[in-house]
Amino acid sequence: MSLTEKPLLIIFTRTPVKGRVKTRLARTTGDDFALKVYRKLREITLDAISTVKADIAVYYDDHIPSNDIFSKRSTQSFLQEGSDLGIRMNNAFEKSFSMGYDSIVLIGTDCPGMNNRLLQEAFAILQTKLAVLGPSDDGGYYLVGLTKPLPGLFTNRTWSTDKVLQEARACLEENGVTYGLLPVLTDIDTEEDLQNVNLDIS
Repeated sequence: MSLTEKPLLIIFTRTPVKGRVKTRLARTTGDDFALKVYRKLREITLDAISTVKADIAVYYDDHIPSNDIFSKRSTQSFLQEGSDLGIRMNNAFEKSFSMGYDSIVLIGTDCPGMNNRLLQEAFAILQTKLAVLGPSDDGGYYLVGLTKPLPGLFTNRTWSTDKVLQEARACLEENGVTYGLLPVLTDIDTEEDLQNVNLDIS
């Protein structure tokens, strides 16, 4: 497979508003602390994308803010569309493919281990494979990349379970889609997750 000519990195994020982000973490740590953690995670994501060799599109949850940290990069901004996470991700992929992108990687803003090397590795895998997944240690994934639309990967799925990655791999294999895996990382959703990583939020 030849090197892709039009790669895109999609970032799914929430506008950092107290009481609306990291709600599972906030149950045991409070809204102020959860907001502080989420802002730190977004800063880590911003640093990770700083030198990525791809166009960048940021998809916000409910509105597009006029001033956001991701505005520091030349980005496209969209609203997430759909009734659940899978539909929203699939819609973002389909929109991006319709815009002419041929190698698309999607990440969230929950992973303290995200870095530029991982993103470059994901795009490198898509030069020889049709898909890439970044497994998280809770049974989900922190990154997904495709070189062609695959709605079945996202629709009619149950999210936030320890079977998400397993079901995604099964879907890829059933459809004859070659794929690569990145290293396992931790997504921050709960206080227990936070205790398992070294995150400086001072």
